[in-house]
Amino acid sequence: MATLGFVGLGAMGGRIAYRLLQGGHTLTGYNRTREKARWLLEAGMRWGESPAAVAQAADIIFSMVADTAALQAITEGPQGLLDGLGPGKIYIDMSTVSPAVSRALAARVAERGAHMLDAPVSGSTVTVEQGRLAIMVGGERAVFEQVRSVLLDIGPKVNYVGSNGQAVLMKIAINLSLPVQFLAFSEGLLLAEKGGIPRETAFRVWMESVVASPAMQYRGPFVLERPAEALFSVNMMQKDLLLAQELGRAVDVPLPSVALTNELLTAARALGLGQEDFAVLFDVLAQMAGVSGSSSPSGDLPQSSSGEQDNTEAGRSE
Repeated sequence: MATLGFVGLGAMGGRIAYRLLQGGHTLTGYNRTREKARWLLEAGMRWGESPAAVAQAADIIFSMVADTAALQAITEGPQGLLDGLGPGKIYIDMSTVSPAVSRALAARVAERGAHMLDAPVSGSTVTVEQGRLAIMVGGERAVFEQVRSVLLDIGPKVNYVGSNGQAVLMKIAINLSLPVQFLAFSEGLLLAEKGGIPRETAFRVWMESVVASPAMQYRGPFVLERPAEALFSVNMMQKDLLLAQELGRAVDVPLPSVALTNELLTAARALGLGQEDFAVLFDVLAQMAGVSGSSSPSGDLPQSSSGEQDNTEAGRSE
């Protein structure tokens, strides 16, 4: 087996790294906060003192971080991942970032004689743990074929999309539909509720209808009770929608539903809900409609919290 490395062991990255360990791979990892990776060290992961050290120790190196700035932070500089790359190594970034930035990074990786793939995922922490994660890959097809078996140890669905940056583009195209779907779901549910149908009844009927997509089936229950931990926060989802709008302008594709949904995510942030799961779109609409939102896990109505982005979100995906 090839030796593996992983940089960015947050909510998603850590769970993906754990699946690689379970697959019998030798894995060296690095996270900005070592304490958050302790459970992986106890499971057999080796520790790298920097992203560069991880890259030097491995044949195939993964990374998964929150955004473009975080990706630049782990790849640049004297201890950055780029410094540890050399001929024959393969770097797989699973972050959702700008396709243009991803392509530019791939060119820098190639200058070192290494190869880069962008391989974002569709799913959440729950999906990873259940072994149902879907992976899309961009880069040289021959390089993809070299690592396909390793990717299959992470999830059962691995699709080659095209050249560098194309998988990230595909991920953004998929992700934009998640909050748009949830917004329509919330509108329908509130319409039924204000028309006299109990929320629980409307929810049950909706989930047994033809419009109950898999995404709505696992996130829909959040309109009844908010999750104790966000699967994908308002801040992270808005980052993806802003990327989608940027790409839409670049290729002349109008995205009107994305623009509207993005404004309601801004409203959620203004209400102090930036760190909550983006399912709080329902609570924003509920407040506008004059009804109560979802309850917290304790049974209380939602309480506002800081809307500032927290880097502990690093590596979360959808």
